[in-house]
Amino acid sequence: MKMVNLTINGMKISVPEGTTILEAAKKVNVHIPTLCYLDLHDIKMVNRTASCRVCVVEVEGRRNLAPACATEALEGMVVRTDTPRAIKARRTVVELLLSDHPTDCLVCEKNTQCELQQLAADLGIRTIRYKGKMSTYPKDTSSESIYRNLDKCIMCRRCETMCNEVQTCNVYSAVDRGFETVVSPAFGLQMIDTQCTFCGQCVAVCPTAALTQMSHVSKVWGVLSDPDKYVIVQTAPAIRVALGEKFGMEPGSIVTGKMVAALKRLGFKKVFDTDFAADVTILEEAHEFIDRLQNGGRLPILTSCCPSWVKFIEHQFPDLLDIPSTCKSPHIMFGTIAKTYLAEKLGIDPEKMVVVSIMPCLAKKYEVIRPELKHEGKKNVDLVITTRELAAMIKEAGIDFTSLPDEDFDDPLGESTGASVIFGTTGGVIEAALRTAYEWLTNKPLENVEFQSVRGLDGLKEATININGQDIRIGVAHGLGNARKLLESIQKGESKYHAIEIMACPGGCIDGGGQPYHFGNLEVVKKRMEAIYKEDRNKKIRKSHENPAVLKMYEEYIGEIGGEKAHRLLHTHYTKREKI
Repeated sequence: MKMVNLTINGMKISVPEGTTILEAAKKVNVHIPTLCYLDLHDIKMVNRTASCRVCVVEVEGRRNLAPACATEALEGMVVRTDTPRAIKARRTVVELLLSDHPTDCLVCEKNTQCELQQLAADLGIRTIRYKGKMSTYPKDTSSESIYRNLDKCIMCRRCETMCNEVQTCNVYSAVDRGFETVVSPAFGLQMIDTQCTFCGQCVAVCPTAALTQMSHVSKVWGVLSDPDKYVIVQTAPAIRVALGEKFGMEPGSIVTGKMVAALKRLGFKKVFDTDFAADVTILEEAHEFIDRLQNGGRLPILTSCCPSWVKFIEHQFPDLLDIPSTCKSPHIMFGTIAKTYLAEKLGIDPEKMVVVSIMPCLAKKYEVIRPELKHEGKKNVDLVITTRELAAMIKEAGIDFTSLPDEDFDDPLGESTGASVIFGTTGGVIEAALRTAYEWLTNKPLENVEFQSVRGLDGLKEATININGQDIRIGVAHGLGNARKLLESIQKGESKYHAIEIMACPGGCIDGGGQPYHFGNLEVVKKRMEAIYKEDRNKKIRKSHENPAVLKMYEEYIGEIGGEKAHRLLHTHYTKREKI
């Protein structure tokens, strides 16, 4: 590898050819502020549009200031990042951005987590010198998932890079010219009318509040205060390894017991675990896989727990809609079970029961309004809030989260296995399914339940598992760009897989669009993943088909796994959607 030598602020440094000034500066601990720049190496995404010019530096011999994020370091280059000219230019850029930006920071969704706000504070900007016309656009609340407030768009184009290059959904692009330029869907369409999957990764990388979640917090407070409502809550596996971050705890802290205690103090009648329904999902999905495998059914089977990737295949690959498992996602299964089996056991009128889901995912907000996921015309899940929204509720209630004692989920929908916990990370769903399918196919106990070959943050993973002398080939993809590659190989007849897991978000649910912001630090995601597997190892039961509460429910209410009632309650169908 060819090296180049340069000097930054008087310090000599040698870096590989192709390194940018910004990357070189980091190696000598020189901080250059950025705004549009975002580097997520592990998922091969770098937003290097140099559109904001916040990172400008002086390069000896050049007349103009250079954007450090997009300027390659060259042999003999002399760079100054801290000259009055560079600092003044940065301040001016930020002041111009603020001149066309709402100043409602106190009531803004991203208050204290806005990168523009932080940058203005770091640069000591206390007044807005430039006055003039302000951009104003209609707000988009169409999707139930993503709230778009283009008045706050700074044209960093991070969302565009994430959506087009990483997720390959191609919803966003720069439209119009000059002062009217903004990042938006084509033809000014509202989000609900586009091929957006509502994964929320654009929200996760937006530095301001141009893109945020649709908040359902006030609705949750409303039902909790209604004496005629019986409000229960379920929590997804990824919540317990991320929620603590909002209260100053280390990433990867497992806060299951404290989370349950907090939810009970908020006023929920019962606190249940989505993991219970994840175990149900595995029973149905493993049964479906074995049926296809043994009876000449359509293979590969694709796991269907992620609503974003389901909408992705509906838009992008409608000719493959016979491949996904027909199982509903776990939180929708839970809602159905709660309003039938649980309501009957508790003697509660389902009309008075309100099911609230706490999810790491913005797409779950959209998912609950899909008509085919309703039961007898009624929503299975009434309201969805994210990890961030739950943290806000806990803080609003004045609960000292870190001092809470650990409490247990309520019965009977609070009992779960290690297999269901790992749903929260890429590779987890297929690994859970393998634990059950192996024992059902072989009638032998699976001694080592950990399938290391499907773990990790590689975008595409493959594994071959020998079951009864037959090699079962597994594919795993996370991030919709990787899912596209996998689906295209199936479309062309190149795929030889028997089963595939797809998760829309890089890393899986642990990095969902509703999780605490990590601002590009993927070490946080890795620590959440490690915590998920630790939670699995700590479980007494690690196979879904050994969950006694689930088996009792089948015995008392549902009947046969994969039977008529199971299909009526727990399965769904998919819809071909237009691709714009």
